[in-house]
Amino acid sequence: MNQAPNVSLSYRDAGVDIDAGDALVEAIKPFAKRTMREGVMGGIGGFGALFEISKKFKEPVLVSGTDGVGTKLKLAFELNRHDTVGIDLVAMSVNDILVQGAEPLFFLDYFACGKLDVATATDVIKGVAKGCEISGCALIGGETAEMPSMYPAGEYDLAGFAVGAVEKAKIIDGKKITPGDVVLGLASSGAHSNGYSLVRKIIEVAKPDLNADFHGRPLADVLMEPTRIYVKPLLALMESMEVKGMVHITGGGLVENVPRVLQDNLVAELDSKAWTMPPLFQWLQQHGGVADAEMHRVFNCGIGMIVIVSKENADAAFAQLQAAGENVSRIGAIRARVGDEHQTIVV
Repeated sequence: MNQAPNVSLSYRDAGVDIDAGDALVEAIKPFAKRTMREGVMGGIGGFGALFEISKKFKEPVLVSGTDGVGTKLKLAFELNRHDTVGIDLVAMSVNDILVQGAEPLFFLDYFACGKLDVATATDVIKGVAKGCEISGCALIGGETAEMPSMYPAGEYDLAGFAVGAVEKAKIIDGKKITPGDVVLGLASSGAHSNGYSLVRKIIEVAKPDLNADFHGRPLADVLMEPTRIYVKPLLALMESMEVKGMVHITGGGLVENVPRVLQDNLVAELDSKAWTMPPLFQWLQQHGGVADAEMHRVFNCGIGMIVIVSKENADAAFAQLQAAGENVSRIGAIRARVGDEHQTIVV
């Protein structure tokens, strides 16, 4: 017969600190509050988050996206830098739904760890809130999961979920793209949140001093630069003219992402001399001995977002985006596809 233990066990004895979770919720409330916008019904802390779609939408279609930060988190752990990965988390999802014409409305995050460190988690969520501010969407909920023995000490994982809305008649799906249309490239802020398994492998081989000066900044700062959020300039562009297609350059780099918005009979021909590949990518290619084709398949190579417009609108779109603070390059054009050639060609 089993005997009752002589000790009284608690959830904390099992490795879960409820008080730490409560402390985190209180710590992040002021940052979440700054992201509130029209439509939010209630604040953080409920079982579910409520959001009312604005009546400015006549036929609203909801667009949702989810993503993480990938192995860029490994660098964050090694460098003990946790204040920017939350921006990355938001950027990866809001940029994704933006390309279909959607205005991001709200965001939820999932933070999972073995043991909750309130200070670290607060830094991460502050970054999430900052990303939401930049993109104009509300941080209205999330989940913090403390799961003992699931993660190594000092490590965590992140996932994000963005929901936006677009008028049914204004959904951007690439179907209006035709030969002769112009491809504009918006500069990235760095490697964004893709290709970091290769980045880390190159660092392992090259063994650089991550604190050493790299074109005026520590290399660690360049590597951890958060993903650029393109929401507000591109929403404004869509208000002023027809945008035929947009491409968020994520996993798959330049060559694998562009075909996602092209009909089977079209090719995007990009001129690699139309923009300068930033020093970070030049360094990665040199120290990793990475072939050009592999660079284009893995990294954004300095172009974080592509915008496709008609030849007639190209100059105006270029000028408007530049005035909004974007570094824009005219990087190519759409043409008819010949046979079964790849739908993105970098020449």
